[in-house]
Amino acid sequence: MPVDTALQEPRGRRTRERLPGRSPWVAMYHSVDDCTDDPYNVTVTPERLQQQLRWLRSRGLRGVSVAELLAARSRGAGRGLVGLTFDDGYGDFVENAVPLLRHYECSATVFVLSGRLGGENDWDVQGPRKSLLTAQGIRAAAAAGMEIGSHGLMHVDLTGVDEAQRRAEIQRSKAQLEELTGGEVHGFCYPYGCVDPATVDAVRRAGYRYGCAISPGSLTGVHAMPRVFVGQRDAPWRLELKRRIHRVRRRAWQIGESAR
Repeated sequence: MPVDTALQEPRGRRTRERLPGRSPWVAMYHSVDDCTDDPYNVTVTPERLQQQLRWLRSRGLRGVSVAELLAARSRGAGRGLVGLTFDDGYGDFVENAVPLLRHYECSATVFVLSGRLGGENDWDVQGPRKSLLTAQGIRAAAAAGMEIGSHGLMHVDLTGVDEAQRRAEIQRSKAQLEELTGGEVHGFCYPYGCVDPATVDAVRRAGYRYGCAISPGSLTGVHAMPRVFVGQRDAPWRLELKRRIHRVRRRAWQIGESAR
């Protein structure tokens, strides 16, 4: 089933869509590069990413984009799939992450900032400057089989801006990326993981099929999906622990939903 079909919005308006089945395990990465100066813990080395992908495959798991994950789950074929996401659209994604992902037969979603193409991560005031993907880099990632999602225009907390700016960040970034890639942009990632009802509703109304947050609490749903942070310290034993903790947490969420 094509992704476009699998992720179609259901008829009618609902306050919040539920995730299909239990909340899926979606890993949240950022930069893949050297880690000598990283006060925000947003970087994993290529060696560590390789170790983590090898661990996934050794457990019979395969990393995929969020669109592929949701499409598979909608047809009951999501067993063994883990969502892989890379926030901020760092330039090192194409050079360091894509070759490893392809080697291990994985894909991923990279969330990019259409208002900062070829720029830098100057929102991380105390961190090292990192180059962001250019238009050419985004096309290269898409050509390699990676999903391109929106992270907004400028990496701002959308819960702290007025309605006009929020609408521009969400809608304009989608349009710009679709023009750039020639394909539909299905997913949105909330900068800093910050969500509130108005922002989630704006993402839904803009035509996104899903949204990725971090810990959205009661807003959890297809347009506010929780994710698990993965960093440089996450050796295989820590990933296994996080996987088991997620099983407990997602079970608790499901029980909480059914009780309403």
